[in-house]
Amino acid sequence: MTPQIDVITLLFSSIFTSNILLANFLGMCSFIAISKDIKSANGLGIAVIVVLTLTNALNWGVLQLLKMWGMEYLAFIVFIIVIAAVVQVLEMVIDRVSPALYMSLGIFLPLITVNCAIMGGALFMQIRSYDFIQSTAFGFGSGVGWWLAIVALSAIRGKIEKNPIPLGLQGPGITLIIIGFMAMAFTGFSGMLPVQ
Repeated sequence: MTPQIDVITLLFSSIFTSNILLANFLGMCSFIAISKDIKSANGLGIAVIVVLTLTNALNWGVLQLLKMWGMEYLAFIVFIIVIAAVVQVLEMVIDRVSPALYMSLGIFLPLITVNCAIMGGALFMQIRSYDFIQSTAFGFGSGVGWWLAIVALSAIRGKIEKNPIPLGLQGPGITLIIIGFMAMAFTGFSGMLPVQ
């Protein structure tokens, strides 16, 4: 059993110092692909917040049931089913509410199901033995951290498009360099909050 971590500390560390994207590099494919347009990046970031929060909360409950029945070995498969169901419902809601956002997100919206950041959140929750409040806070904080990173990268990419960049660094090269600097900046917050 891991030591009890204050929920506020867990929330802020999952946003900044232990950012699921910039510290663990989970969810990079959609992060790089969608960060070209700030509106799409914002929409996908909010979708990731919703999915991470809901799936962590639901998967915590499912994990408790599996433990009670002595079937914890099925957790990985059941986590995937819960994530797929939540993403399917979210996809239908976005299609009804904002067809333009639905079209701009394209294939990356249903691919949230297999986004390793979502599954990573559930597995971190299980490995670290978080309780329900901690799991939900960790899911929400990880989603906010992912959203913050994709919106920041989108804004930076929008600015550098107007500037001359050496031919060898254009495209993925400069994007990966920016992500590296962002990762260093986010982990620079390490040590600011005491971990209990």
